[in-house]
Amino acid sequence: MTKSNHLTTQPIHPAALVKPMLLGAGIALTFIIIFLLGINEPNPAWGKLWMLRPLIIVPLAGAMGGSFVFFMDYQRKRGNWSKLFTYLVSLIGFLFVLWIGIVLGLDGTLWD
Repeated sequence: MTKSNHLTTQPIHPAALVKPMLLGAGIALTFIIIFLLGINEPNPAWGKLWMLRPLIIVPLAGAMGGSFVFFMDYQRKRGNWSKLFTYLVSLIGFLFVLWIGIVLGLDGTLWD
C-alpha cells in the first residue's frame, strides 16, 4: 500500500491565491499612504509624480508577501509546533518583503 501525500498533489487555485495577495497589497498600500501623507514639502528635484513609484512598488511587494504567506499555509497544515513556527516565518517573511518594497519604492526620494 502506498501513502499519498495530499499536500504536494493539490493544485494551486488562483482564486485562493488572490485573497492573501490582495490583503498583503492592501496592508502595504495603507502603510505607504500613511507614510507619504506626512510629506509636506517634497524636494523639487524628485519631480511632480514622485509618489507614483512608491504607490506602485510597495503594494506589489505586499502582494508578493501575501503570496509567501499563502505558500507557507501548506506547512501550517502539518500541525503541532510546525504551525507556530510557520506563523512566525510567515510574519517575518511578509515584513521583510514589505521592508524591501519600501526601500525600493522610496529609493532616490525619501530613502537616500
